[in-house]
Amino acid sequence: MEEFYYVTTPIYYVNDVPHIGHAYTTVAADILARFNRLMGRSVFFLTGTDEHGQKVLKAASDAGITPKDHTDKLCENFKKLWTKLDITNNAFIRTTDAGHKEIVQGLLQRLFDKGEIVKRRYEGWYCTHDERFWTDKDVKDGNCPDCGRAVETIEEENYFFLMSKYHDALVRHIKDNPGYIMPESRKNEVLGFLRSNALGDLCISRPKERLSWGVALPFDTNYVTYVWFDALINYYSATQYLSGDKKDFWPASVHIVGKDILTTHAVFWSAMLMALDMPLPKRLFAHGWWTMEGRKMSKSLGNVVDPFEMIERYGADALRYFIFREVTFGLDGDFSEAALIGRVNKDLANDLGNLVSRSIAMLNKYFNGSVPASDAIETELKDLAEGVVTKLEGHLDNLAFQKALDEIWAVITYLNKYIDTNKPWALAKSSETEGRLKTVMYSLIEGLRFVSLYLYPFMPHSMEKLYGHLMNSDIGDVSLREAAIWGRLEQEGQIQGMEQLFPRIETEAAQPAPKSKKAEVKVENVIDIIDIADFAKVRLKTAKILSAEAVKGSNKLIRLTVDAGEERQVVAGIGKHYTPEELVGKTVVIVANLKPAKLMGVESQGMVLAASTAEGALALITVDKEIPAGALVK
Repeated sequence: MEEFYYVTTPIYYVNDVPHIGHAYTTVAADILARFNRLMGRSVFFLTGTDEHGQKVLKAASDAGITPKDHTDKLCENFKKLWTKLDITNNAFIRTTDAGHKEIVQGLLQRLFDKGEIVKRRYEGWYCTHDERFWTDKDVKDGNCPDCGRAVETIEEENYFFLMSKYHDALVRHIKDNPGYIMPESRKNEVLGFLRSNALGDLCISRPKERLSWGVALPFDTNYVTYVWFDALINYYSATQYLSGDKKDFWPASVHIVGKDILTTHAVFWSAMLMALDMPLPKRLFAHGWWTMEGRKMSKSLGNVVDPFEMIERYGADALRYFIFREVTFGLDGDFSEAALIGRVNKDLANDLGNLVSRSIAMLNKYFNGSVPASDAIETELKDLAEGVVTKLEGHLDNLAFQKALDEIWAVITYLNKYIDTNKPWALAKSSETEGRLKTVMYSLIEGLRFVSLYLYPFMPHSMEKLYGHLMNSDIGDVSLREAAIWGRLEQEGQIQGMEQLFPRIETEAAQPAPKSKKAEVKVENVIDIIDIADFAKVRLKTAKILSAEAVKGSNKLIRLTVDAGEERQVVAGIGKHYTPEELVGKTVVIVANLKPAKLMGVESQGMVLAASTAEGALALITVDKEIPAGALVK
């Protein structure tokens, strides 16, 4: 019987700029997809974009284009990142797809016909930014509990999914299926939420007069579907129109989500499936956030890690390895380039890279690159290498990526010690030890074959190269159940030298060349010289000033609302040189990753750059051509 494996990421909100969190979730799904393909399973790996809702409509309106044109453009940002990260998704779903909308409407009609959806007049707090209603107990000082923005009172008729009736069934399902929500701490959070809150009914519509951009309700075309209700159905709809002629993938093997959207999946989605009499996914795994210096990454703080930049500097494989080696999946982790460089240099350049270089160099030196024939088997190494596949399957089934890498690194550590213990260079000095040298060299190269197989899901580009070099074949054609058996390396096969897989990253600036006395020039007024590494820490961006007002009590501070790829507030001491009115519409340059500070009680999330003279004249740094807000200044 064919084995199926279906893994999903959330569908990412199309207005977001792809960041390290998006990369984290998607690489996790890719690792699982690649591993299960190696295990011979039929895999369906789904990712995509969430494209409906009020924010998309507003952004498109502001840009003077249709919402569809807006989403067509922005979804490409995610596709480009997935290409850079070697992501092997089988499908990319968009909630604007005709196939998706048809299935959403079909399921809505089923629920309506079953009496699971009713129409009611409703009055409550509404957050436009999150497109969500809140109760009195949810709202904090008149603000949305999620985004902190002001809420407004809305009274209108809407359609409600009778989610409240599934409260007890949800609790039972979570208790009866211990692995349904992982990690354990997240499961306890959801159970705690259900125990302390009477589950309410879910408003699943928005009047078209207030929001036109969405999937129309099939039973009342004056309304569109609530964006979350529409979005969650993507996990099922994709199996019906994007999986080719196979439609046996439902239920999903695992939904991978960030911890901030666990409730919508564990409660909303689970209840929806129960009401539809459909099987629930086998597992929901909610991972933690990447932070920067202990603070959650935020566009307003300017501390969001750009994965495109990390890939450009260090390569996709190094980034993929670091984010799963550094932190236990499920917990929060602090992102640091210094830590990434440390991992590359220690684990990849020293442990793995040097092992590969030494082994292949010795093979070429002692046997002209020909894998020696050897009947002897190093039983301890064989058992260690062959035993990893079962352990990997167990760890990856639980999304314990760090533990999986620990198992692989145990083989790498063993092989490095194996070289030091057996000293092939000493064995090569005597013809009496030629047989032993053959066994040692065969074992080393065969061990590297196992390493390339096991690391391939984590670092596909590098391991494709290594495996192809050792076996002269494509790793993508491998069945791991058959390949993870000792002795599959072809004896007498030819292996030439190869370039360093992971060059060491030099972190110290090169020493300057001695100055020639003739060329020595005295430079006046040079203060606080910095090197390129220090300058690289400064993130400069273009920012369009949307509004400006004087800060009360100050004769020079002006509070600016700017678009720097995202909306943020910046306080600038330019009031003696500019009026608020003349600032609006200018495109200036800001320091985007400056630590927020309060000036006369007003928080500033960046710094506007300006030039000044000794006489006190001041001019803002602006751009002389039309350029999008949020562009990096290099």
